[in-house]
Amino acid sequence: MIRKLLVANRGEIALRIFRTCRLSGIQTVAVYAEISDLHVAAADVAVEVDSFLDGAQIIAAAHRAGADAIHPGYGFLSENAAFARDVVTAGLIWIGPDPDAIEAMGDKIRAKKLVAGAGVPILEGGDSFPLLIKAAAGGGGRGMRVVTEPEALESALTAAEAEARSAFGDGTVFTEPYLPLARHVEVQVLGDASGRIWVVGDRDCSVQRRHQKIVEEAPAFGLSGETRAALHRHARNAAEAVRYQGAGTVEFLVDGERIFFLEMNTRLQVEHPVTEAVTGLDLVAWQIAIAEGRELGDAPPAPRGHAIEVRLYAEDPARDFAPQTGRVRAFHFETSDVRVDAGVAAGSEVGIRYDAMLAKIVAHGPDRAAAIRLLADALRRGVIHGLTTNLGLLRAILRDDDFVAGRVDTALLDRRLADWIGGDRDQAVRKAALAAAVGTAVRTAVSGSVQSRIPAAWRNVPSQDRVRTYRCGTAEYAVGYRSRGGRIESSWLPGVTVLAVRGERVVLDDHGVRESYRVTVVEGGADVDGPEGSFDLREVPVFTDPAANLAAGSLLASMPGLVVAVHVEAGQRVAAGDPIVVLEAMKMQQTLSAPAEGVVASLSVAVGRQVAAGDVLAVISHEESR
Repeated sequence: MIRKLLVANRGEIALRIFRTCRLSGIQTVAVYAEISDLHVAAADVAVEVDSFLDGAQIIAAAHRAGADAIHPGYGFLSENAAFARDVVTAGLIWIGPDPDAIEAMGDKIRAKKLVAGAGVPILEGGDSFPLLIKAAAGGGGRGMRVVTEPEALESALTAAEAEARSAFGDGTVFTEPYLPLARHVEVQVLGDASGRIWVVGDRDCSVQRRHQKIVEEAPAFGLSGETRAALHRHARNAAEAVRYQGAGTVEFLVDGERIFFLEMNTRLQVEHPVTEAVTGLDLVAWQIAIAEGRELGDAPPAPRGHAIEVRLYAEDPARDFAPQTGRVRAFHFETSDVRVDAGVAAGSEVGIRYDAMLAKIVAHGPDRAAAIRLLADALRRGVIHGLTTNLGLLRAILRDDDFVAGRVDTALLDRRLADWIGGDRDQAVRKAALAAAVGTAVRTAVSGSVQSRIPAAWRNVPSQDRVRTYRCGTAEYAVGYRSRGGRIESSWLPGVTVLAVRGERVVLDDHGVRESYRVTVVEGGADVDGPEGSFDLREVPVFTDPAANLAAGSLLASMPGLVVAVHVEAGQRVAAGDPIVVLEAMKMQQTLSAPAEGVVASLSVAVGRQVAAGDVLAVISHEESR
């Protein structure tokens, strides 16, 4: 029996495992590189390490804390066969499959050959376009590139190899045919030491960005009985081929009725909560039980109802999903009707060292339509302030007609992204901006030490409106308002009037419909929560700092990150599209290229330097290229 378990991970997955340990009476050990991480306080004891990738330090931490088992979570060392072997050699219990199974499935090239021998269909070829470049040693979208024409192949291979090497320590990549209209469907399995395999159910994970899932559902909807049975049969065959023990997932592409093996993840997956929701199983508890020697029963419970999970990321969908950093000022999702697995809270600092995922929100209903409605309502009421996230995108996905109807494939997001990040949100932002302007004006007047009795919108030229300009995303809103008879009025938004401003509460009337907004004045703007969601509004200064003017041809950092490569020198001539600098943040790499032909007039970065979004990295002079 396991008495004390160390989780070799952080964030929401460490917290998730700790919850099961508490229910099972198992003491917990956290490892951390930053003491402020939430999982540190949730554990019974904690040990500092330099890196979550340093297996020797983690094993030493387990011994120091008196742990007798290690759970790797997902990511980091969870699919590292050498680490698993070292854990066992150190006399500790490994919560996971046999290291040989990890090794066999960890190399995707080897894994495809192995499962093909067990009768599982695989994708073959990869010589014609479009094709997909994939990392042999890892997943999660790292090291993956879609190539549509031969001219782009060499640069895509170079970028994929570099990203794979950085993420997994192995730059080996391979190619396979790209099927953009296929669905991504996966099968959850559990195996015990006796060789019994449970096929626990399936999930659809087709809605993806950068080949990484953001929406997952169980069971996979709209499959024929024959296709579902084939998926389960192939998953069982793949698991039996390596005598699999513990929790694992076999992933497939489903193209009509055709099925192709993608990979096997020899660990717990991010999306495991949807399977737990429909089966009632605790997959972490089963991982621990199997590691202790418990055998599976005859069959797992049949799924009940439908569950959907969305991943909340610190990223900007309007800027190619660039990672975002900052301090979380507010974080709240109602948990009475949904499950929230979060790795942050108000006050948390989000940096560039780790994955951009902040939380997972999961809804379970009697059917798919009910689950969508519950989850959409939870996201609409959800509050997060302090950094840009994909929350608005997630809301839009759940409202989309194609998604609601189940017409999904792995390229759906790419086709619909422009609509999902634009769409009908402008009016909602405008009302939030109006609430921010009048709420801030009254709050400033009340708290001011001078002229505190003067109405908030008072001006010595009464015919002119007072104006506050806010930026939300890339759009700016110049809100006009004035004071008349002690009341705040605004004609800026036709049909919308200000009914009341009391403390942080602003009440608007939108064509006869009363709406209440909570306005929290923060440094540089306001956080607004209203009936259509939450918004971070940055106030635009009235006077522009002359120092903010940038030289023509300035190449700016599109995201905060670490400079991992510089491809040019000052004075070098470049062509449009030539790579200049490569940034890395949250396990993803981004290459910044020359926007036009020119000469590198100045270069202000070097490998190893950390940069902030908006920093000038280089200046490409067009005049000197003539």
